[in-house]
Amino acid sequence: MKNKTNKRSVFFISDRTGKTAESIGQSLLSQFDSIEFEYRLFSFVTSISQAQLVANEIQQDSIMSGEKPLVFSTLVNEELQDLILLTDACVISLFNSFIEPLEECLQIESSHTIGKPHEEFGNEEYRKHMDSIDFAMKNDDGINTSRFDQAEIILIGVSRCAKTPTCLYLAMNFSVKATNYPLTDDDFGDGVLPDFLQPFVNKIVGLTIQADQLSAIRQKRRPGTEYATLKKCKQEIKYAENIMKKAGIFMLDSTAMSIEEIAVKIAKEKHLLN
Repeated sequence: MKNKTNKRSVFFISDRTGKTAESIGQSLLSQFDSIEFEYRLFSFVTSISQAQLVANEIQQDSIMSGEKPLVFSTLVNEELQDLILLTDACVISLFNSFIEPLEECLQIESSHTIGKPHEEFGNEEYRKHMDSIDFAMKNDDGINTSRFDQAEIILIGVSRCAKTPTCLYLAMNFSVKATNYPLTDDDFGDGVLPDFLQPFVNKIVGLTIQADQLSAIRQKRRPGTEYATLKKCKQEIKYAENIMKKAGIFMLDSTAMSIEEIAVKIAKEKHLLN
C-alpha cells in the first residue's frame, strides 16, 4: 500500500563533490513515487565546524517539518559522521554500507581515507578540475563576461532554463570551464546574438524550455509577477530561439531532460569527452 503523498527533505552530504551520494540516493528514492522529495547537497564537508553547520540545518528542518529528514552520507571521517548521526534524522551511511561488507569479505581493513588523493591522478588534472569548478561559480549568470574568452562552453537561454546547474555539472564531472549568459529583454531588440558573444559562437550552446514548465518554475521564484506569466515566458522563449537559430547555435530543450543528460549531450557535441 502506498503512503499518503507528502513532502520529505533529503540531504546529501560528502567530503568530496557529493555526486555518489546524490546518484545512489536519488536512485533509491525513485522507488517511492508517492512522496515528493526536496533535495539539498552539501559537498566538501571536511571539518568539524562544517559538519556541525550541516547537522544544525538537518535538525532545524526536522523541527520545522515535524518529519525526520532523509540523509545520505559518504563522509569517511567518523567524527564528522557522528555529528550527523546525532541529529533527529534517518541517516544512511553509504560509505559504511559498502565498506563493511567488503572488509569482511576481503578479510582486511580499508584505509578509511577521504576520497581519492589528488596525487594519485596527477596534480595537473586535479588543478584543472578545481579551476573549472571555481570558474563556473565565479562567472555564473553573465556576472563577468570579460572572462568568456577563457570558457570552454558558454550556455545561453532565457532565465531559469537550467543553465547554472548544467555549468556546475560540466565543471564537477568533466572538468570543463563553463559559464552562462541569460538572454533578456535587453538582448531581444534587434533579434541577433549580442555583439560581445559573436566571437565565441563556436563554443556557445543554447538551452530552451517549454513555456508552461518555465512559468511554473518562475512562479516558485517570483509568484504573481509578470516575469512568471505564461505569456511572458512564451514571448521570451520565442525571441531567444530565433536568436539562436539565426546564429546557427546548437540548441537543446531542457524540458524533459535531466541535468546529467544535458551535460553529456553538450560534452559530446563539443567533443569534450576523452
